[in-house]
Amino acid sequence: MAARVEVTTRMNEALDLFYPMNEFYQRSGVHLPQVVRVEGRDVPEPYRTLLVHDRDMTPTLTEAYQRKMQLRILNRVLTDRVFAREIILEIEGHGKAVVYAAIKVYLDLFPPEAPRLILEGKQAFGAILQGQGIIHSSRPQAFIRVKADDVINHALGLTGRSELYGRRSALLNSSHIPLAQVLEILPPSN
Repeated sequence: MAARVEVTTRMNEALDLFYPMNEFYQRSGVHLPQVVRVEGRDVPEPYRTLLVHDRDMTPTLTEAYQRKMQLRILNRVLTDRVFAREIILEIEGHGKAVVYAAIKVYLDLFPPEAPRLILEGKQAFGAILQGQGIIHSSRPQAFIRVKADDVINHALGLTGRSELYGRRSALLNSSHIPLAQVLEILPPSN
């Protein structure tokens, strides 16, 4: 019985650490990859610089690569004014994937123009927040180490079973209400 409780606890923690990406895995019937929580101080460079902060990922990647980011949507689901999408951010004009992510956005919390732009799917979420002047904060909730599986490898154009790093964050409005939940996974550095 104790072994079953331990396995269930580990599974629930993995679901929580991998949220909202776990919902896309469940929809496609794929098992979650091996994922563990790590402390920010234990995230190795260059991942630490790109992940361990309280800024949005889109502007952070834009600054790090000195290029604009281009959005590629892999999957999208709209239910009751909650919009989820599985995406890749690529370096504009280069096509190199720099993050694989899932985001769940609570559309009713935005001014009228923002949901239209979010649903349109032409811009990264961070670019929309910035462009619409939406006051918000990014709050990392967990840093993760994940073994790349076939899904992650396909999304990031990788092969093998690399250990990658990522973060789970909440984007909060000025009243500290979540605008979105996001999981971001970075490819290996060159």
